[in-house]
Amino acid sequence: MNRSSIALISLLIVSSSACAASEDLAVTLTAPTGFSVETLPFAVPNARQMALTDNGSLIVGTRRGGSVYAIQGALTEIQPTVVELFRDLTSPSGLTVHNGDLYIGAVSRIIQVPDIDANLTPNPAHRVITESLPDKTHHGWKYLKFGPDGKLYVPVGAPCNVCLSDDPRFASILQMDPATGSTKIWAHGIRNTVGFDWHPETGEMWFSDNGRDMLGDDVPSEELNVSSTAGQHFGFPYVHAGDIPDPEFGKQPGAYTLDFVAPKVKIQAHSAVLGLTFYTATQFPEQYQGAIFLAEHGSWNRGEKVGYRVSSVRINDDGSTDYAPFVSGWLNGQSVSGRPNDVLVTPNGDLLVSDDQQGVIHRVRYIP
Repeated sequence: MNRSSIALISLLIVSSSACAASEDLAVTLTAPTGFSVETLPFAVPNARQMALTDNGSLIVGTRRGGSVYAIQGALTEIQPTVVELFRDLTSPSGLTVHNGDLYIGAVSRIIQVPDIDANLTPNPAHRVITESLPDKTHHGWKYLKFGPDGKLYVPVGAPCNVCLSDDPRFASILQMDPATGSTKIWAHGIRNTVGFDWHPETGEMWFSDNGRDMLGDDVPSEELNVSSTAGQHFGFPYVHAGDIPDPEFGKQPGAYTLDFVAPKVKIQAHSAVLGLTFYTATQFPEQYQGAIFLAEHGSWNRGEKVGYRVSSVRINDDGSTDYAPFVSGWLNGQSVSGRPNDVLVTPNGDLLVSDDQQGVIHRVRYIP
């Protein structure tokens, strides 16, 4: 993206509902020329993954506090209605809507709320699909999406910074039968993914993976990977970012006997790439159609902070990629004013961005 095409967009988060989640805060964001950014007029404390119901209600999960929210009229009303669907779940950060039903991931549990549009009330009737997933909370929060095959995909992060676990479900992405809760391991060697989506043409899964800590400010890179078939291994804990042997586990026999898949895109270490989505609408300019938008949550243990922005990855016809910032400004010097967490394309082609630090949802629009 040409730096000269960046326009400065100033936002003031002053709506009374947003102020319930945080103090008034001036946020100066940058986005490409022609785009506008607004903060929607409601508060969603610790907003994480988002999903839209068939009738247009926005469902938002949280990692802290145990709540799942439904916002009726989120995209159409001046004063939307916020309903707290659940308030006592364990880190219900991951959720998705499929065939009218809401699915929520709460560490070891996956629950389903049938016909969510007809049940937007506190503690709606629901069923437990499974409660036998690993219950470790370290990297245990979820990110859920249904694949083109109709299966529910559920990540299980490593229960540590770097380790080998007896339970092979750790450090993996699971493929789940949503009717029974039974699972198979789809992909191995994934330290902590909190974002994935499927290429609209090839059907391949693209997913983020956060690199291990304590190897320095710039090692290893965060990863954007491509999973083309079941059973592939992406290196953890033996190899990081495709070519960096782990100081401890890189010397074990497993490091030499497995065929590791290298990252498709490497991103600055500690950027904490989380939610991502393919842009399948047509409102944005052609260069963004079919591209990936991804939320960089930002570093917590780096000498100088990095991330705290939304970026785009364009996939070229020859398979190469172009990575560039898209919306920035949550990081000003070393001062942080928000942490983007997930991205979601609306039916009319806008891009929603959840911010779990400020507890708000931003909407990015293109105005020709």
